[in-house]
Amino acid sequence: MHNNEIPYWKKYMLSLREAAEYFHIGEKKMRQIVDDNLGAPFLLESGNRIMIKRKLFEEYLDSATVI
Repeated sequence: MHNNEIPYWKKYMLSLREAAEYFHIGEKKMRQIVDDNLGAPFLLESGNRIMIKRKLFEEYLDSATVI
């Protein structure tokens, strides 16, 4: 992260790469979670780009027992 960038914990949405880094989940696993949860409230699709809504994904993880 560059000095002029917003910290991940302050961002509303994260890219898959950012989410993987922030949540300490591998990028491959993040992509699998996205593929398994298409249409989930924590996802925002913009064309072929998928963004993770950070707070909603945190809620998803809070309720998960296995990922």
